[in-house]
Amino acid sequence: MSDKQIKNLLVTGGCGFIGSNFIRYLLEESSFSGRIINVDKLTYAGNPESLSDIMAMHGSRCSFEKLDICDLPGLERVFSDYSVDGVAHFAAESHVDRSIASPGVFIDTNIRGTFNLLECARKAGDQFKLFHHVSTDEVYGTLGKSGYFTEATPYSPNSPYAASKAASDHLVRACHKTYGLPVTISNCSNNYGPFQFPEKLIPLMVLNAMEGKPLPVYGDGSNVRDWLYVRDHCIGIWTIMERGTPGRTYNIGGGCEMENLAIVGKICDIIDNAGKKAPGVSSSRDLITFVKDRPGHDFRYAIDCSRINQELGWRPQESLETGLEKSVLWYFDNMEWVRRIRTGDYLNWIETHYG
Repeated sequence: MSDKQIKNLLVTGGCGFIGSNFIRYLLEESSFSGRIINVDKLTYAGNPESLSDIMAMHGSRCSFEKLDICDLPGLERVFSDYSVDGVAHFAAESHVDRSIASPGVFIDTNIRGTFNLLECARKAGDQFKLFHHVSTDEVYGTLGKSGYFTEATPYSPNSPYAASKAASDHLVRACHKTYGLPVTISNCSNNYGPFQFPEKLIPLMVLNAMEGKPLPVYGDGSNVRDWLYVRDHCIGIWTIMERGTPGRTYNIGGGCEMENLAIVGKICDIIDNAGKKAPGVSSSRDLITFVKDRPGHDFRYAIDCSRINQELGWRPQESLETGLEKSVLWYFDNMEWVRRIRTGDYLNWIETHYG
């Protein structure tokens, strides 16, 4: 799929963590020469300030629409107004703990919202070139101490979040099989990097450690995740969109497995070595606090990336060591962004700029 074939790319959730990094990559580094239409509801995790510098530089190529993907008439208007011929679908409720407490919104956004987008793409006709759906390795369930998720692994979601993403994956695949809609799907491992909302593990640990607050670790900290630096993920997605086979799923992983307790320890060491530990704390590791495990906590995720490696030539550029250091240092350098996120001041910024 040549980037020249997509002239008007709709990016859903483009103000979120991965979506904003994807827009940055497309406009600053990739070969994409078309226009981006960023659609975002601007929930607590969607912050257009994360793209303010990019919009100032590339505003003629990037439009913004404040819109809920559950609003079908609104989506139909956007598809028509912008002659949308491609979709990169990031918009999703994505926090497992929130899905356990309030599953309904996950069903609405992740299933109904995806269905609405597929309907708009299907009705766009022959002009429509590609629908890329961004999903998660959590749809596969959990692994023991060995083995890897492949694209052929049966789905076995264990949380409302994972179940809603599994359903949306099936909808996308069904639209390809039933209607011939050109689609690709990617299932990724845990992302980390710049602009990640502070509720997620890595930024939460960074910020708590710098403030001398407890570093909560579920259970005994032995749960294992495969960590993927967000820029590597964005490159992988665009590689699939350019050269992937329609109807095909590609797993994207970082090849960086680590127990949660070990990654928290590494974060502590980076903070201490940079002289950023909290006053009165001899070692940030002393702040680690074990808390009750969450319900349905998957033990281990690990992705086999053979397909995207062999078919498309993609491999992650960052190791966990280099990516983690870049991420922690980014938060050091962007504490004003963090302050506005954590105090809610960014909501005032949104209200001022977008109403």
